Amino acid sequence: MKPVSLSGIYPPIPTPFDAKGAVAHDRLAENIARWCATPVAGLVVLGTNGEFVYLNDQEKLDVLRTARAAIPKGKLFAAGTGCESTRSTLQLTEQAAAIGADAAMVITPHYFKSRMDAAAMRRHFLEVAERSPIPITIYNMPANTGVDIAAETVIELAQHPNIVGIKDSTGNMVKLGEIIHSAPAHFQVLAGSASFLYVAMMLGAVGGVAALANIAAEQCCQLHRLAKEGRHEESRQLQLRLISPNAAVTTRFGVPGLKLALDWVGYYGGPPRLPLAPLDGTQQAALRAILIAAGILPV
Repeated sequence: MKPVSLSGIYPPIPTPFDAKGAVAHDRLAENIARWCATPVAGLVVLGTNGEFVYLNDQEKLDVLRTARAAIPKGKLFAAGTGCESTRSTLQLTEQAAAIGADAAMVITPHYFKSRMDAAAMRRHFLEVAERSPIPITIYNMPANTGVDIAAETVIELAQHPNIVGIKDSTGNMVKLGEIIHSAPAHFQVLAGSASFLYVAMMLGAVGGVAALANIAAEQCCQLHRLAKEGRHEESRQLQLRLISPNAAVTTRFGVPGLKLALDWVGYYGGPPRLPLAPLDGTQQAALRAILIAAGILPV
């Protein structure tokens, strides 16, 4: 397997829908062209912000095909291929590889939460990694899944040469440090949020998959660069400035807030897919004020 570098910033891109709720492939291609003109290292397609749980199988494949045609070869194309069953995950991973994805990002299975212990995670990820034609990155998102894969399990999985990294969205720096300290050299850690990117990089993370990078790619990439260069006071100040807008487009207002912010900064955001609903007027005003204060929107 050809080595893959995960260093850098990766926006987990939203899936655009038109007014009737269908995937707007032309808008997706336009957005991708704009993101790829920024310093981001690549894109994550069909992640949480891509509303992947609301897409049917054919829609997922069609989105991946549009993304492959639009993402230049110099940018890494990571496809979210996690499904509840190992069989379905492997099938989608193989399809993504055939379409041209460079790597797969696989969220932890979680529906049968009480049974998703360390043994289940080992079975799932090792089976996928053993048969996948592209490198696998673990995606840990317990805020949505209710399952938090243990550091010890991640370190064990990291021994497999085709499991090349983890996107961890917990913000647990002790856990990230434990993984970075004990995992083999080929295993790369990505912060799952712009809110703790600087701290994670100081521990040894190589970059981040950050929702905020969809609307503030330059700022997120600047933080990554400053941290790599050891410019700590500048990094600290920028990190602090990005915490509030990051929360606004993630935990506070979620995908509907992120899509509205995309519209405001010149991308196509469009509506979320039901049952998600657009922000009301009060929420819109609060979001706008946060983005103005952070310098992401003009006054």
